[in-house]
Amino acid sequence: MSLLAVSNVSIRYGRLTAVRNVSFTMAESETLFITGPNGAGKSSLLRAIAGVTPPAQGRIDFADHDVTGQSPERIARLGLSMVPEGRDVFGSLTIEENLMVGTGMHARESNWRARAASELEAVYATFPILKDRRHAQAGLLSGGQQQMLVIGRALMTHPRLVAIDEPSLGLAPNITDQVYERLIALQAMRKLTLLIVEQSSTRAMMVGGRMMLMRGGEIVLDGDARELGRSEAIEAAYFGYGEH
Repeated sequence: MSLLAVSNVSIRYGRLTAVRNVSFTMAESETLFITGPNGAGKSSLLRAIAGVTPPAQGRIDFADHDVTGQSPERIARLGLSMVPEGRDVFGSLTIEENLMVGTGMHARESNWRARAASELEAVYATFPILKDRRHAQAGLLSGGQQQMLVIGRALMTHPRLVAIDEPSLGLAPNITDQVYERLIALQAMRKLTLLIVEQSSTRAMMVGGRMMLMRGGEIVLDGDARELGRSEAIEAAYFGYGEH
């Protein structure tokens, strides 16, 4: 059974159609990369899934619920946590205070304090640098540390699916490697479902899992990332070779 099902979704901004009749499903514990050039519609699709941008048409189902046009808060309560592009941290708060923000939606539950403490230790085990600097202001962290922090904050909601928009944006390659090493270990340990937007298909080929390539608001390739990486079709699809 699918954890996420996107059916004939289109997204428009005025007269501009950013996503056109996109359909796909994701199974529990799957890792799916959405890649493609700038303007392909990748981030727009991610925002629609998370409830940030309502689709103009189509349907989105998550965890056996129709979440089409629902608020991000409602979708998050069902277990979908989004890490937006740009590493949006609360700069004046400490690392630990930033992480605890992620527990807010569960504050009315009777056991939320114990649950928050357990999640906090799990995040610190995944990203030890955050524990070492937990009393530091988030605004003083490096770009890579801030990326780890926003991923950690998403994990504090105890999600079933984490959707991450451009995790490598603005990071040096060695720092990006560190972030992905943690993500891969985390996915294996917690059986998380990961939906990751990356402009470059190279990272998906390195990490593995499934890859969908978008261009012009449509899915033009969908398959195993490493197998697609060995195919000449991916370059043609990315740049539109052979179209008339």
